[in-house]
Amino acid sequence: MNSPKITSNPRWRYHYAAGGLLLCLLLVSWGGVVTSIEAGLAVPDWPSSFGSYDPIATGYSDPENPDARWWQEGPVLAEHGHRLLGALVGLWIMGLALWTWLADSRRWVRILAVSATGLVILQGVLGGLRVIWTSVDLAVVHAMGAQLFFCTAVILTVSCSHTWLTHNIESSPEMRQLRILAGSTAVAVYIQILLGALLRHPGAGVDLTFIVVHAAGSVLVLSLIIVTCGRIRERSSDKPLLNRGAWVMLTCLFLQLILGMIALITLLYDAGQGQRSLAQVVFSSSHLVVGTILMGSCACVLLGTLRLRSG
Repeated sequence: MNSPKITSNPRWRYHYAAGGLLLCLLLVSWGGVVTSIEAGLAVPDWPSSFGSYDPIATGYSDPENPDARWWQEGPVLAEHGHRLLGALVGLWIMGLALWTWLADSRRWVRILAVSATGLVILQGVLGGLRVIWTSVDLAVVHAMGAQLFFCTAVILTVSCSHTWLTHNIESSPEMRQLRILAGSTAVAVYIQILLGALLRHPGAGVDLTFIVVHAAGSVLVLSLIIVTCGRIRERSSDKPLLNRGAWVMLTCLFLQLILGMIALITLLYDAGQGQRSLAQVVFSSSHLVVGTILMGSCACVLLGTLRLRSG
């Protein structure tokens, strides 16, 4: 097939995009902390912060300690810091979208870049409405939107990598089967993350039903990932994009299983104690971040099977 037309060397754009992915993971991790310590409403207004539109000073004040600053109050630091990180990610993706639009002639990549910008704006609005409406449901939607945005950012990054530009696949029944399998795996992982989000945003408390369904879903995800990675190793071992994605999937899978069990144990223990421990915050947030990387790797593998269609 013909190589994609790119008007400039994408190496620096790739490094810029890859660095932004680390920023996205930091934002996801920070959001996990906000959820774990229930600080989502620590700043009661939006788009202002305590009545101020100054993102650094804000309008925070403590009647008992007039000299206190917002970064000295844990929940406020978590929530407002999350907003600041979100704004930074928004600026990053806007820069990447503009760079892509000017430097890359591939239509699908340009559309994806614009879509990523729209997603990050939507995420900001959803986060704000969650505060205004004090809605737990919107918190879950906001969390799932973050997964879609991260996958979009991963695809944008991969699309300008050397591996992608030199990657190709042969159209065959085996590859079509792998494509269906990779798509099914990505959907299963996304649903599993949704169940985790419902478990982490309980409102009235931990729901045993979500725990059971989430645990059962992990068995399905485990099976699909093992089968998908096995198929890649067996029939596409010469395709670096698929192979690297498969290894990331497997690594994240086993980390997720370990972190998930520890996070569940600490969650149930803390629920019985009526308090939230540091261990729960750390393990729950780590479980969320690894799940996000797993979701991104699934998207990467699925994208790799579509190489002939994408260009």
